[in-house]
Amino acid sequence: MISTVVTRLEEGFIALLLAAMTSLTFANVIARYVFNSGITWALEMTQFLFAWLILFGMSYGVKIGSHIGVDALVKLFPATLQRIIGLIIVAAGLLYCFWITKGGWELVTFNHMLEMEAEDSPLMLWVVYLIMPIGGALLAFRLAQVGWRIIIGRQTGFTLADEAREAIDQLGGQADVNDDAKNGSHRSAS
Repeated sequence: MISTVVTRLEEGFIALLLAAMTSLTFANVIARYVFNSGITWALEMTQFLFAWLILFGMSYGVKIGSHIGVDALVKLFPATLQRIIGLIIVAAGLLYCFWITKGGWELVTFNHMLEMEAEDSPLMLWVVYLIMPIGGALLAFRLAQVGWRIIIGRQTGFTLADEAREAIDQLGGQADVNDDAKNGSHRSAS
């Protein structure tokens, strides 16, 4: 129940960021080409929203296993070695999360101390940069979940998107539909 609510909130927040970026860009294009003016802060705000989308989306990508990677070599190893490699990958990811969270927090506190505003929009820069420690912490949380699933044996390695397998499965499904259609047409003809 709680997991479903959290998932819906994550998906809703990502959709909100994407919708805000799209709407703001569309409004700026209309203002520029129809009314011969423009929204001076639109480009900067779109860049900020995009940064939030990327850093928030990293953790969501780990959660649903949509990150792309090359694991053909790893899949050749026995399950125990796959788990060890998966834990090494998780550890490297957690180290990255530590750096981005620590560096992001230092950037937030520095900009808060200086009370700096963004160049074109009336946003305080510390608010904009707040996504760095938040995104790093969220990614660390998701990586820790993956690590735990590997340790308890529910997962053999780091789950990646397998686009080649998905494409083959889609083609196989379409081939089955085409075969059914051909067989159905032969049956109706006889």
